[in-house]
Amino acid sequence: MTWELHRGKLIFRRMERNLVRLAEDPNREAVHDFRTTSRRLETLLGLLLPTSDRNQRKLLKLLSRIRRRAGRIRDIDVQLAALRSFKVPHEPRRKTLLVQRLIDLRVQHEHKLLTLLKKKALTELTKRIRRASQNLRVTSNRDPLVVANEMLRATSTAGPLIDEMLHRYRIAVKRARYAAEYAPLSAERDRFIAGLKQLQDALGSWHDWMTLTRTASQQLGDIAQSSLVAALHNVTRVKFRHAVAALSASAADSAAVSPIANTPKPAKRSSASQSQAA
Repeated sequence: MTWELHRGKLIFRRMERNLVRLAEDPNREAVHDFRTTSRRLETLLGLLLPTSDRNQRKLLKLLSRIRRRAGRIRDIDVQLAALRSFKVPHEPRRKTLLVQRLIDLRVQHEHKLLTLLKKKALTELTKRIRRASQNLRVTSNRDPLVVANEMLRATSTAGPLIDEMLHRYRIAVKRARYAAEYAPLSAERDRFIAGLKQLQDALGSWHDWMTLTRTASQQLGDIAQSSLVAALHNVTRVKFRHAVAALSASAADSAAVSPIANTPKPAKRSSASQSQAA
C-alpha cells in the first residue's frame, strides 16, 4: 500500500470518528478537528485523485455543507479566545457584552449545525464514507508536493498586500499543506510542511483578529465611538505586519512562494466589504 493510499484510508477513519464527536458535542476541539479532516479529505478526492464516482461527489457535497456551518462556529470560537486574552482596561462592560453576544451567536449556530447531524443524516454519511474508503484507489501519478507548489503559484502575491490578497493566500497555504501531507515521508516533505505551518499560523492569527475587530465594530461602533474597537484595530495592524513579514520571509526562503516587492500598510476599507473565511 502506497503512503498516499495509507494516509487516505486513515483520513476516512478519522472523518467518521470526527463526525460522531461533532454530533455528540460540537465543542471547540470537535469543530476544529472536523473542519481540518474534511478539508484533508476534500484535498485527496478533489485534487490528488480527481477521478471520482457519484458517491464521492455526494459525500464531498454533504461534508462541505456541514463544514460551512461549522465554520461559523469556529470563527466565533477564535474570536472568543482572542477577546478573552485581550487584557486591556478599555470599556470592560462593553467587552463583557461583546463576549456574551458572541456566546449567544454560537448557541444559535450550534443549533443549526446539529440539525444537519441528526441520526438519519449521520447514518447516510457513515455509509458513504465507508463506501468511498473501500473504493479508494490510487489512479493518479501526481506528486503531492508538486500539486502543493502549483496551488501556491496559482495564488499571486503581486501588487499591494491588502486584506483580500492575504485572505486568498491564507486559504491557498492551508490547502497546499493538506496536499503536501500526502507526500511520502522525507526530509524535503517535512521542511516544506513546517514552512507552510509557520506561514499558516501568522496568516491565521491576523485573520482571527481582523474578524474580531470587524465584529466589534459592528456591535460597538467605529474607532471614534469605542476605545476598545480602537485598541483592537491596533492589534490587527500589528498582526497584519507580522503576516506580511512571514510571507516575505517565505518568499525569500522558498521558490514555491512568489517574490514580494514591498510590504505596504493594510488598506482601509469598510466592514461591509470584508469577506469571511469559508
